[in-house]
Amino acid sequence: MKYSRFEDLPVWQAASDLAVSVFAFGENTALRRHRSLRDQIERAALSVSNNVAEGFERGTTPELLTFLYIARGSAGEIRSMLCVMERMAAFGDLKSEISNLKSLAEQISRQLRG
Repeated sequence: MKYSRFEDLPVWQAASDLAVSVFAFGENTALRRHRSLRDQIERAALSVSNNVAEGFERGTTPELLTFLYIARGSAGEIRSMLCVMERMAAFGDLKSEISNLKSLAEQISRQLRG
């Protein structure tokens, strides 16, 4: 299928959903107390969809692939931060939400790999 807009790409849609979910997760009191972690995970979440969009808009396959690799790296960064949070007592009550976000990020990584 040929896409004419990045907004129509399933991986961009999933990545933007992840970003919205990460920003909602950032409203939790535990994460508000860890401002640098909150800021980093929110920036990484935006980076996934933004890099998909930028690569698409560049208009060449090599550039698209470069930006998809960067997006995949940002999805990995999100998962890494969530893994650290799982190990922190401050986030003990958020294990289910953390697990759901990790799953979303992993699904996006698989889409970007394909």
